[in-house]
Amino acid sequence: MTTPQNDSHGGVRALVDYGPLALFFAANFLVPAETARAIVAHFTPMLSTLKQVEALLLARVILATAVFVLASIVALVIAKVKLGRVPPMLLISAGLVIVFGGLTMYFRDPRFIQMKPTIVYALLAAVLGFGVATGRPLLQQLMGSSYPGLRESGWRRLTLNWVWFFVVMAFLNEAVWRGAAVAVGLQRGWDLWAIYKVWVVIPATMLFAIANVPMLMRHGLTLGDDAPPVPPEG
Repeated sequence: MTTPQNDSHGGVRALVDYGPLALFFAANFLVPAETARAIVAHFTPMLSTLKQVEALLLARVILATAVFVLASIVALVIAKVKLGRVPPMLLISAGLVIVFGGLTMYFRDPRFIQMKPTIVYALLAAVLGFGVATGRPLLQQLMGSSYPGLRESGWRRLTLNWVWFFVVMAFLNEAVWRGAAVAVGLQRGWDLWAIYKVWVVIPATMLFAIANVPMLMRHGLTLGDDAPPVPPEG
């Protein structure tokens, strides 16, 4: 049975993994463009030299990115306080949000934050792939307690599955943000990418994790009351 403490930690993990992305989505779509421009203009005069349409788009990008960066920092603090440690995948993802989000705001270019997931996916695929090639069970070291009973063959198969998943997601992220910008323009392309991040990436990641369960059970996994863990989004 799942203890109340584990339930609480599961809620904290979900909050720190997906909370910043949810706030990014809310800031981008729920804050009116004029309000976003007023907020950004209060802190910097960068919008004064732009045309109205460009200023409105950039204001939404800057505001949503700033919320994403601040929420990621808060997520790191919450993870440290509530969980006693910062999970490595969260540290990588949040760290890149802070770096690429800062570059987006500094250079007034949304492409930096849009490229961040590609970097995360490529890095994860490379690290896990290197572990498989060198016989180092990196995924097992990170998530071993979450898959009780899983044999070495299962860990190897699971790791390879996630490597290919991350490779595909890296290509998809590049295709979506670049293709959308070309097909429908920068403003609508930014919105389509934000929608893709929340409503495609998260469900796809969860479904992929669940789809691995039958294979894992054939390799010794024993299931309790908890759902299979899902790595954070890019």
